[in-house]
Amino acid sequence: MIKGSWIKPGAAVIDVGTNPVPDTTKKAGFRLVGDVEYDEAVKVAGAITPVPGGVGPMTITMLLKAAFDEGIVKD
Repeated sequence: MIKGSWIKPGAAVIDVGTNPVPDTTKKAGFRLVGDVEYDEAVKVAGAITPVPGGVGPMTITMLLKAAFDEGIVKD
């Protein structure tokens, strides 16, 4: 996990990690967290993306678009 003390003050942090951690309060028994210790990093970073709810949907969209575009080019 990336700690807040490792981040330059004011830096933009884009967390793309997804890691399940046990959480008995959740129906699934786990919750997702990123690769950055959010509670620490948010105090230092100028901007930070959350996990979940960050860049994941855009990442998936762009991967699908690239695969679609590649399929069109090959036809």
